[in-house]
Amino acid sequence: MNLAIFDLDNTLIGGDSDYLWGQFLVEKALVDPVFYEQENQRFYDEYKAGTLNIFDFLKFSLAPLSHHSLETLSELHQEFMLNKINSIWLPKAETLLNKHRQNNDYLLIITATNHFVTAPIAKKLGVDDIIATLPEQKNKRYTGNVTGIPCFQEGKVERLSMWLKENDFSLHDSHFYSDSINDLPLLLKVTHPVVVDADEKLSNYAAEHNWPAISLR
Repeated sequence: MNLAIFDLDNTLIGGDSDYLWGQFLVEKALVDPVFYEQENQRFYDEYKAGTLNIFDFLKFSLAPLSHHSLETLSELHQEFMLNKINSIWLPKAETLLNKHRQNNDYLLIITATNHFVTAPIAKKLGVDDIIATLPEQKNKRYTGNVTGIPCFQEGKVERLSMWLKENDFSLHDSHFYSDSINDLPLLLKVTHPVVVDADEKLSNYAAEHNWPAISLR
């Protein structure tokens, strides 16, 4: 089986699940609304500009997870899916996934957004596996810290390399679909890089290197 790898946010879904989770917390009054909304926007702008300090962002974004039990968080996430994710669902993304299923490819999402937020989305998309930034857990609670290598920029390459060894796959004849310049390190590693509704920097790079560009919107 060949690998078909997909970024999640603004690629397979028509928005950023990390940013939307922050908005959801604000709307539910589970965080300080003024401070959290301001910082959530600032970090998102830095991400889009390619200047995000991932450790500063994770300290901010994972902290709210430590305030609730896993059961409460699961209930909140179900509401989040209904209120925020369903409205940015992309039928064309499902068509693309089905195309790779028909080719007998192994479908893998790789995302900088944390596993708590993204795993249920990946499950709904029906992919085979997901590599995501991992929030630390102790005694069946999130600590607010990250564990392992954040799945961001070069970290995506490192995490994927570890996954390849553990799962006996290679990047031979592999695809990777992404919208973001932050994913350039991994796009350069695969056989078939494809840009999807890409940001300006990645669009320009793709055009210069004759990479295919598609839209799932």
